[in-house]
Amino acid sequence: MTHVPVKEGSKLEPALERYRKNLQRSGTLSIIKERTHYDKPGVRRRKKKRAAIKNSRKRNARRDKR
Repeated sequence: MTHVPVKEGSKLEPALERYRKNLQRSGTLSIIKERTHYDKPGVRRRKKKRAAIKNSRKRNARRDKR
């Protein structure tokens, strides 16, 4: 669980921003989004394959710029 200390008398908004940033860095939000609904194994494979293709295209584009 992500923990953000808040000092006495400090504002809550900056603490909330730090908390949200920590959640994003830890990957908790992405895990929660994945688990909100069930994906069939075939759908999971398709998503994974699309992500791999997208990443490889990005890598190739970066490599070609050099």
